[in-house]
Amino acid sequence: MKKRKYYPGVLALAAVVAVAFAGIGTTWSYFTTYTEAEGGYTIHLGDRTEITESFTEWTKHLTIANEPDSQPVYIRAKAFCGSDYKITHSGEGWTLNEADGYYYYNSAVPGGGKTSELSLKIENIPEDPEDMERFNVVVIYESTPVRYHEDGSAFTVEETDWDEIVDTGSTESTGGTEGGGEA
Repeated sequence: MKKRKYYPGVLALAAVVAVAFAGIGTTWSYFTTYTEAEGGYTIHLGDRTEITESFTEWTKHLTIANEPDSQPVYIRAKAFCGSDYKITHSGEGWTLNEADGYYYYNSAVPGGGKTSELSLKIENIPEDPEDMERFNVVVIYESTPVRYHEDGSAFTVEETDWDEIVDTGSTESTGGTEGGGEA
């Protein structure tokens, strides 16, 4: 019978390897900092609207445009000015909701489209505008995506959920205008 010789270093190495493998479990992974990709998709991270406004004869004129790649949206706007002044509005397709103070555009604005002009006239102007206190007219607006019923018909602006806002905008125009007032 032949006697085998065992080397203690080999046994120690085998023990270390066995313990290491026992701690790994069944998961193996390969980590790298290098990756490749081919092809691509355009990602739109949201819809954008843009307000355009001007001020003449104590009236702020504004339109809100929806960018061409955007989905159809409903739009609402709200105007603020000094508490001594009242704002009246005119504009085809715009309705004031007395309950929340927003002016709602009654039609969906498609991508690339814009609202009709909303005119916000400042009332209670003194005869001598130099006697007026300085003030700003601030307009904020919001847009929300048009949603559809199961039959494919669009929700009306009255049915729209304004908790899902796509884009908000606010503007504050300053600078010298008629009678020292700001708009």
